Amino acid sequence: MTTTIQLLIVDDDPLVRAGLALMLGGAEDITIVGEAADGSEVADAVARLRPDVVLMDIRMPGVDGLTATERLRAESDAPEVIVLTTFHADEQVLRALRAGAAGFVLKDTPPTEIVAAVRRVAGGEPVLSPAVTRQLMSHVAGAAPDDRQGRARDRLAELAEREREVAVAVGRGQSNAEIAAGLYMSVPTVKTHVSRILSRFGFNNRVQIALLVHDAGVLDGGGHVG
Repeated sequence: MTTTIQLLIVDDDPLVRAGLALMLGGAEDITIVGEAADGSEVADAVARLRPDVVLMDIRMPGVDGLTATERLRAESDAPEVIVLTTFHADEQVLRALRAGAAGFVLKDTPPTEIVAAVRRVAGGEPVLSPAVTRQLMSHVAGAAPDDRQGRARDRLAELAEREREVAVAVGRGQSNAEIAAGLYMSVPTVKTHVSRILSRFGFNNRVQIALLVHDAGVLDGGGHVG
């Protein structure tokens, strides 16, 4: 990596901020450009500091991390957001992912894994392992109302056949290489399909594609689109 990752830490607990800054600031390729204590401070901090990644606590007493994430990711050229939480399948985490957060880390995650998560997100990869993706999606499947499923299926039906196949594979938590092998196409072709899907639906990242697929209920015999 030729340049350092510019990171903004957002958490209402000063001890947590200090611990994260100490932990992440020790990585040679990560620079802590600033801290914020509330979601209301995020927009100004991002405009002033131009971070590549924001590590965002989801529960804060003023403007929470969910609201701050939704506002931030609605802007053009927004930095990537990693949600910091205490729960795997919290509804607020799911809403943050729908808003365009690139993933989440638990507050008790080992330091090396948090550093790795920041690096992955800065490199354009979501921070959701296939196992965690499946756990989140099962939570979504149990909570998704019928009207959301219908809308999701209608949106998937807009895609060309190969795009739908790629979207479903993304929903299974597969990497580009795994998708390429399974669908007998090159990795660059997979990337092109993913980019087209993101552009068509105005999505920020592949996590949102996975959420759409699971909302549609088309995995594991849950239905067919197109």
